Amino acid sequence: MRQKIVAGNWKMNTTPMEGVELAKAVVAGSRNVDKSVNFIVAPPFTHLSEVMKVTRGTGVAVSAQNCAAEAKGAYTGEVSAAMIASLGVEYVILGHSERREYYGETSETLNKKLEQAYANNLIPIYCIGEKLEEREAGKHFDVVRSQIEEVVFNLDTDRFAKLVIAYEPVWAIGTGKTATAEQAQEIHAYIRGVLREKFGDAANDTVILYGGSCNPSNAAELFSKEDVDGGLIGGASLKADDFIAIGESY
Repeated sequence: MRQKIVAGNWKMNTTPMEGVELAKAVVAGSRNVDKSVNFIVAPPFTHLSEVMKVTRGTGVAVSAQNCAAEAKGAYTGEVSAAMIASLGVEYVILGHSERREYYGETSETLNKKLEQAYANNLIPIYCIGEKLEEREAGKHFDVVRSQIEEVVFNLDTDRFAKLVIAYEPVWAIGTGKTATAEQAQEIHAYIRGVLREKFGDAANDTVILYGGSCNPSNAAELFSKEDVDGGLIGGASLKADDFIAIGESY
């Protein structure tokens, strides 16, 4: 049975104090949700230490939103995987479409970042997904295949077993547009099929999250699909009640 995960990517939102209060509210709300649902919060780097104090031992896990491609050194403004792991953080989001689009992250960069994550026992949430023009041109399958083959196919079986995939249709992030449940299932099933080509039946255990304007009103339909194992939630994760309601949608 695959894990059910509801992960909240706070992006560049909340002050550290606001983040602590949000984390407290998520912890409180999660106590009323079925224990099979795993909540993860991903605050900005500045919040990680304090949020860890609030969540430790509660069942709510913490993720960083990114990590450096290098282990250490003269990389002003970067935060290493080792620094993140030293706080007790369990996960790190890598390859988010915003990182690819705004900061030019390539598969070469992401291979290095995954190496750093695994070397520091962080579980990567690796993001893949197509832009609107790629979807309209019928290239969405090709795009996600290349994002998998160029990065995930470089993992050995032990590392692959710890990977979480997040499919995010870029055209549905922050736009209010959402892939239909049928569209989500179609591409999630395709992604699992591509993974199966390399890793065999182990792909059946891979958690594949949907990310793209998932909210309390559409989560239940999305999560009902066989290959949709939860969500990587953006805006709706900034309101604890909405975030918890998404977890209750299972």
